Amino acid sequence: MKSTGIIRKIDELGRIVLPIELRKKMDIAQRDPIEIYVDGDMIILKKYESECIFCGSRKSLLEYKDKHVCEACIKNMTK
Repeated sequence: MKSTGIIRKIDELGRIVLPIELRKKMDIAQRDPIEIYVDGDMIILKKYESECIFCGSRKSLLEYKDKHVCEACIKNMTK
């Protein structure tokens, strides 16, 4: 893991501000969903990307009842 050298304080509501440089580099826009992971003593933030509930693909997704399914899996289900 590479250190950025950037340090931020948590405000009274538990928030931190991600610097614009990091948001641009990671293609994170305002209101983008972020996943939060814990690994030992580390908190990891990752831009959330929808994926197929069956195969994990992130291409050609369709939404059905708040779930994402790729076109390939839909084709496999209709065979």
